[in-house]
Amino acid sequence: MSGLIPLAFAFPLTAGALGTLLRGRRAAQRLLTVAAALVVLALGVVLLAEVRTGGVVTDDVGAWPDGLAIVLAVDPLAALMLCVTAGATLVALTVAWARGEDDHPLFHPLVASLLAGVALALVTADLFNLFVAFEVMLIASYVLLALRGGRDQVRAGVVYVGTNLLASALFLLGVGLVYGATGTVNLARLATAVPGDPAALAGLSLLLVAVAAKAGLVPLHGWLPRAYVHAGPAVTVLFSGLLTKVGVYVLYRLTSLILVDVTGLAPWLVAVAAVTMVVGVVGAVGGKDMRGILTFHMVSQVGYLVLPLGLMTVDAVAAGVLYLVQYVAVKAALLAVAAATRSLEGSDRLADLGGLLRTRPALGIAFLLPALALAGLPPTSGFVGKYLLIDAAFAAGSWWGGAVMLGVSLLTLLSMIKILTGAFWGERPERPDPGHVLTATRRRVLVGVPLAIGVAAVLLGPAAAPLLELARDVATGLVDPSGYLTAVVRP
Repeated sequence: MSGLIPLAFAFPLTAGALGTLLRGRRAAQRLLTVAAALVVLALGVVLLAEVRTGGVVTDDVGAWPDGLAIVLAVDPLAALMLCVTAGATLVALTVAWARGEDDHPLFHPLVASLLAGVALALVTADLFNLFVAFEVMLIASYVLLALRGGRDQVRAGVVYVGTNLLASALFLLGVGLVYGATGTVNLARLATAVPGDPAALAGLSLLLVAVAAKAGLVPLHGWLPRAYVHAGPAVTVLFSGLLTKVGVYVLYRLTSLILVDVTGLAPWLVAVAAVTMVVGVVGAVGGKDMRGILTFHMVSQVGYLVLPLGLMTVDAVAAGVLYLVQYVAVKAALLAVAAATRSLEGSDRLADLGGLLRTRPALGIAFLLPALALAGLPPTSGFVGKYLLIDAAFAAGSWWGGAVMLGVSLLTLLSMIKILTGAFWGERPERPDPGHVLTATRRRVLVGVPLAIGVAAVLLGPAAAPLLELARDVATGLVDPSGYLTAVVRP
C-alpha cells in the first residue's frame, strides 16, 4: 500500500492545476475539488485500516538511497488526520456552494492546492519537505483569505501572511541549524541525534516557535482571530479544520520523536497550553459576533489539544486525539451556522440578531447541538473528550492543568449562552432585509450540514468506544514510536 501515499498530495495538486485550466467551467472545478477530497478521504481510510494492523507504511520517492531519499510515512495518526482534514474540506466545500462563495474562478484550485499542502505535511517524514508543505499551504491560504479583495480582507491578509512568513523563516533557519549539527532532516534519525547536541537543540527551539505560531498558541496567537474573522465564512470553516490542526499535528509528531527526551520541557508545554486555553476563552466571552467568538475559541481549543503533550501518557494522548476528531467536526458545524446566519439574516453580529430559534428553529437546533459539544456537556462527544482529558491530567498529577480545563469549560458554556441569547432568543431588531436570497435547496443544505453534524456529535457521546479504541491505537504509537523509527530509518 506504500505506493498509495504520494497520491494523498499528488491527486489534489493535479486537481488544482486542472481546475486552473478550467477556471471558466465552475461545475467541472467543483467536481475536481470534491473528487480530490474524496480521494484523500478514501486513502486515509484504506491506510488507517492497514496501519492499525501492520504498523507504519512508508514510501521512498524516487528510490534514492537511504540518507537522500524523500521518505513518506503513514502511521495511525497521519492516516486519521488525512480522514479528518478531507472530511473538513468536504464540509467547507458544501458550505461554499450553498452560499455561492465558490463562484470565484480561483476558489476551487486554491482549495485543492491547500489540501495538497496539508496532505504532504501529514505524510512527510523529513523537516525540509515539511517546510515545503507549509509554504504550499501558506500561498493557497493567503490568496483564499484575500480572494474577495475588500479592505478588511487585505488588511487581514497582511497580518496573516506577515506572521506566517516570519514563522516560515524561523522554521527554515531551524531546519538549517538542525541539518548543520546532525547532517540529516529525517525525523527518525533526528530522534537520536538532536537531544544531545546544543546546536541541534537551538535549531529545534526555532522550529518549535514557528510551529507554535502556526498552531495559534499563546503568545503567538494574535494573527488567528484577526485574520480568520475577515475570511469568507466557508473559508473560515476550511481554515479551522486544516491550518492550525496541521500545526498541532506537527507538535504531536515532534514531541513523540524528539521533544519527549528534552528534560524540563513537559511542564512548559502544560503551562503554555493552559494559558492558551484561558486567553482564547476570555477573548471569546468578550466577542460581539458569532464568528468572532468562534475564532477566539479556536485559540482556546488548541490549548486543550496541546496539553496532553506535556503529560505524554497513553491515556492523555488518546483523550487528545479523540477530542481533536470531534472538535474539528463540532467547530465546522458552528462556523457553518455562522455562515448560514450571515447568508439568511445578512449579519452574524449579535446586536443585529434575535428570535432565530422561533423564526428559524432548524438553524437554532443546528447551533445548539454542536454548542453543547463544544462546551463539553453530556451526552455529547465533547463531554467524553473533555472528561477523558481532565481525568488524564488528574491521573498524571497535573491537578492545576485539570482545574484550568474545568474553568475554561464553564467559560466556554458562558460564551455559547451569549450567542444563544443574543442571536436565537428575544426579538429581532428592526433593520433592512439582507437582500441575499438563496434557493430553497441551498438554504436546506446550509442548515442541514451543521444540523447533521450536531446530531452526530450527540450520538457519538454514548457510542464513543470505537473512536476511543482508535485513539488509543494512535496514542500507543506516539508514546512508543519505535515502530515509526524502524520503518522510516532503514539499515
